[in-house]
Amino acid sequence: MQPSHTKLDLWKPNYLEDIHPGREVHVRVPSSQLYDTKQNLQQKKISFKVLINDVQKLIDEQFVSERRHKKSLDSFIYTKYHPMNEIYEWIFQIQEAYKELVSLYSLGSTYEGRIIYYFKIGLPSNTRKKIIWMDCGIHAREWISVAFCQWFIREILNQHSRSTRVHKALENIDFYIVPVLNIDGFIYSWTTDRLWRKSRSSHDNGNCYGVDLNRNFDSHWGTIDASKDCRSTIFCGTSPASEPEVQALSQLVNSLKSDIVCFITMHSYGQYILLPYAFTKDLPINHAEMLSVGQTAASKIAETHGAQYRVGSASHILYSASGSSMDWAAEKGIPFSYTFELRDNGTYLFFLPEDQIQPTCEEATAGILSIVDYINENHINGVSSVFSGTLWINLSVSLVIGTYLSVQ
Repeated sequence: MQPSHTKLDLWKPNYLEDIHPGREVHVRVPSSQLYDTKQNLQQKKISFKVLINDVQKLIDEQFVSERRHKKSLDSFIYTKYHPMNEIYEWIFQIQEAYKELVSLYSLGSTYEGRIIYYFKIGLPSNTRKKIIWMDCGIHAREWISVAFCQWFIREILNQHSRSTRVHKALENIDFYIVPVLNIDGFIYSWTTDRLWRKSRSSHDNGNCYGVDLNRNFDSHWGTIDASKDCRSTIFCGTSPASEPEVQALSQLVNSLKSDIVCFITMHSYGQYILLPYAFTKDLPINHAEMLSVGQTAASKIAETHGAQYRVGSASHILYSASGSSMDWAAEKGIPFSYTFELRDNGTYLFFLPEDQIQPTCEEATAGILSIVDYINENHINGVSSVFSGTLWINLSVSLVIGTYLSVQ
């Protein structure tokens, strides 16, 4: 199959240069090219299987559910995907309902002028508190990440009065949570193109739009698995932090970085807990500790509903990439930095059905709360050292992946 002759939508990995023998590849094939593509693969003796027979059918099903308008917070349905107008409504309802725990702030504005809100969640304190950062929706089509942020916020707010572990965490930690970072792109994925990934900034005199915001940070910007072509789904922008969304996040995190102990960014799909670095095979000096904490989180996830998450540095177990927020946070000196790639492993890809929202969110919450517990007990609650005694152990993680080429 010659990519120059057959135009397919590459979903995994993100870049042609990252396709190697023995590596799993996911592509979306137009129905008009399906027969020829299968024939071509068979002639070249490349094994494949069809993961989704009809992508459009899955897209249509996600827009069938009844839209809800101006309902109370008590009637909000956390097991459905919500468009941005409903999420804005929910944001203000959360602020109003939990005034003793929640403060609402503006992170900044998107390219199209929409306000990016973030919550500060924690119990009042007379002393300066440590921070756990979380953002969702940096890639527009990854709706489950946005649904997770809403679920997680609901959980910690509801559990603080009846769960000792959550209450103790909220005493010592403030959570800074951005429910949707890429608001313009998220709205576009609802109104125009369900598979849209990027933001919506204009480039090349309006001939193409959007930047992959997770390629726009200045962590070795534009060097690996990033494109300078604005038409690419992984276009990294015109310069590091060229996008207002990244500028807004960078400015706030930079101002708080001495207090942030953990930076978590939520994505889909693949079921990974990724550690720095994505741009190099080198490992951060506290890799052993981060790996151990991540493995515990994966165990808690598996205990919840049986889902298996792989843990390790991105460049070792997934692919190399530059410009990611996870690597950027690690280079800023934030001790713990993780990227969660939520469900699933390739059955539904970016179209995770709504009946999987609850188990996905329950297991991811269990995993993240295990990270919170560890940080609270070992690096905040009476512990002054930021790193444990295992900090200086360097580990190398390698994983052999059985591979097939999947087409739709």
